[in-house]
Amino acid sequence: MTEIKGLYRLSPEQRRAVLKGNFPDVFIESDTQLTETTADAMIENYFQNYSLPMGIAPNFQINGQLYHIPMVIEEPSVVAAASNGAKRVGNIITTSQPRELIGQIILKEVIDPEQATAVIEKKEHYLLDLAKSFSINMVKRGGGPTRIWTKTFESYFTVYLGFNPCDAMGANAINHVLEALSEEIEQLVNGVALMRILSNYQPESLVTAKVKIPILSLANNQADSQLLAQNIVAASEYAHLDVYRATTHNKGIMNGIDAVLMATGNDWRAVSAGVHAYASHTGDYQSLTDWKIEEDYLVGKIKLPLAVATVGGTLSVHPQAKQSLALLGNPDAQQLSEIIAAVGLAQNFAALRALVSEGIQKGHMSLHARQLAIQAGANEAEAPRLIELLKRQEKTISISVATELLAKMRQNR
Repeated sequence: MTEIKGLYRLSPEQRRAVLKGNFPDVFIESDTQLTETTADAMIENYFQNYSLPMGIAPNFQINGQLYHIPMVIEEPSVVAAASNGAKRVGNIITTSQPRELIGQIILKEVIDPEQATAVIEKKEHYLLDLAKSFSINMVKRGGGPTRIWTKTFESYFTVYLGFNPCDAMGANAINHVLEALSEEIEQLVNGVALMRILSNYQPESLVTAKVKIPILSLANNQADSQLLAQNIVAASEYAHLDVYRATTHNKGIMNGIDAVLMATGNDWRAVSAGVHAYASHTGDYQSLTDWKIEEDYLVGKIKLPLAVATVGGTLSVHPQAKQSLALLGNPDAQQLSEIIAAVGLAQNFAALRALVSEGIQKGHMSLHARQLAIQAGANEAEAPRLIELLKRQEKTISISVATELLAKMRQNR
């Protein structure tokens, strides 16, 4: 695999040719169809496919290895921002904790929670062995149930189960264990199970990505570089103070993360729910990233839970999900989570850099102009000229402006 330069200047056909050159063993076509048979097996009442664009964010350096990241998203500038961020931040160092799903058996009518807790603690090894007997295949792969503990919430008594899903998402596996284990738990604590379900909050399974960027590389001269670094740090600090800013700050991070989750067939809703819950783990909703100046470097770090999978479920049947994983070198779940965290950090750097300098709109205008040209009805020959005219407009561009400019172009032919 080699670096890819000038990808944005190429046509879609030329980009596919470049990717085929870098990934000769990966099947890359203009439109990899999700067959009706596969789609009908994925959801209920299926009647047709809904398409989203897939792009590539090239030249990510993660732990010294080169990656070209597939991203699926409909929002303009996200892929460009990720690519720009990757180019500027350099090598991204990542680490991750072992994966652990958390499941809950929530009981009501437990008369003596303290005694119930003591019983569960005494029977922990027995219950873990029983839980493992309900998950034999996962245990054989080195995963399965890991620990059991309890907590009381007012009139509810909850038994928690830790579960290592290996490289799978693991939702079905842990839910099966919870339901199978529930009857024994009910008898031990003399209670009635209300629910048995996994949680999408996994604060013990954190992924960290970190960068050290030479401050002098941020702009054309020392003064501008220092000011830009200071402003990025200030923007990061503010996102820890104001929930209105923190929400949008983290949404920008999730732009990149969700796009990779979509491309790889992962449950982006589950991941997003867990990530935003983690952003509130201190009691206040805060930024997922921290940026600081350390000597001559701007240092950025992101830490968040990322429960992802590389086998099973959608991954095993969706052709483009399998293609995306192949483009990433077929990583295991831990490696994929680290790649995704790196994308989130690069995305955040690009957004903050734009916000505290030229503003966010400049980067959006080019793609926005292209979309407006299509909406206005410009044909293939007219679109480039109309896009250029839209980008020159001093006032806010809109579909009405695009339509008016297209009409004038046609009159002047």
